[in-house]
Amino acid sequence: MPIFVIHEHHARHLHYDFRLEMDGVLKSWAIPKGPSSNPSEKRLAIMVEDHSLDYGSFEGVIPEGHYGAGKVIIWDTGTYKLLNGNINEGKIEFFLSGRKLKGAFVIFRLKGKVKEWLLVKKKDEFADPNFRTQ
Repeated sequence: MPIFVIHEHHARHLHYDFRLEMDGVLKSWAIPKGPSSNPSEKRLAIMVEDHSLDYGSFEGVIPEGHYGAGKVIIWDTGTYKLLNGNINEGKIEFFLSGRKLKGAFVIFRLKGKVKEWLLVKKKDEFADPNFRTQ
């Protein structure tokens, strides 16, 4: 099964980097408020550059003067199953099996946008209306 990883990234502003293994790389989105298991919360996800698969295990400090400088830790990781959709079409539904996040999610590109997507938890037995990222 392909992996997913979510990095908690303390750069200029705290954000979370959501990564899905696809086509031999980690497709990546920066999520300013972090992911949520609350289906009523739609989280903005800005698509960023792909990362190599070995970056999925990275934790450490990106030095000052480098892009993304700051502390990076793994917030969650696990595997996922693709349920429906295609990244090239701008919508992917998947089931996460992580330590913190579980269940069905969808990420879709906003109409007329290139890099702006929304990540949303689907209603299922893993949905949590009281979920807090931090």
